[in-house]
Amino acid sequence: TMNRIYIETHRVGVSVKQVNLLGARLARSAAADGQHVLGDISSTGQMLKPYGDYSESQVEDTFREQAALLAEAGVDGFIVETMMDVREALCAVRACKAVATLPVIASLSFQTVDRGGRTVMGSSAAESAVALAEAGAAAVGANCGDLDPVEMALIVERMKAAVELPILAQPNAGKPKLLDGQTVFDMTPEEFCSGIAECLRAGATLVGGCCGTSPEHIRCVSALLRDTSGDPAKPSSRRPEGRG
Repeated sequence: TMNRIYIETHRVGVSVKQVNLLGARLARSAAADGQHVLGDISSTGQMLKPYGDYSESQVEDTFREQAALLAEAGVDGFIVETMMDVREALCAVRACKAVATLPVIASLSFQTVDRGGRTVMGSSAAESAVALAEAGAAAVGANCGDLDPVEMALIVERMKAAVELPILAQPNAGKPKLLDGQTVFDMTPEEFCSGIAECLRAGATLVGGCCGTSPEHIRCVSALLRDTSGDPAKPSSRRPEGRG
């Protein structure tokens, strides 16, 4: 997820070229036959003008550089994720489309539904989905943010009603908590999987896990998808027990 603006402003001390090429090639080497590798493009960590210092053209140029490197490394597509400003997400989608003819999944982060279920910058799930679809995204969705898996199902439902594209749901394993000075996510794999089932029922066709998820969480989701009578959008009644 390393782009030039993020690396420079956070003083990470790595090469944009090396970290993207090596990361994508490592993922490619680990992927089995038939498995896809997506180049991950995340936020610069900076706000766009007039709230921050960077213009859309500067941000788009940064993403274009990163996308070109990921394409060179042989990714099968791009996933633009953890974006809190739909304008920044649009910059990333345009950048990916400019350097390769690969599919682009675009995902935003949303606040809790009781706070409007919008991005930090105030965009709704529906209007964000429409804007991303018009920019050429092959799929849209939500990840991370303030939502647990069950709450994310409501965002999925709103996006599904707004666009005719596959919808991604990639929630955290619950809400973050501080324990002995460490941030932890305490949702069990079974509880997480129960929430993913709600996202599938709401219309998600692409699912995964973000912060706090472990291989055990993903294995539980994989088992759920295998137990769907051939249709991952319609989980069977044998859903895992747990909250949600």
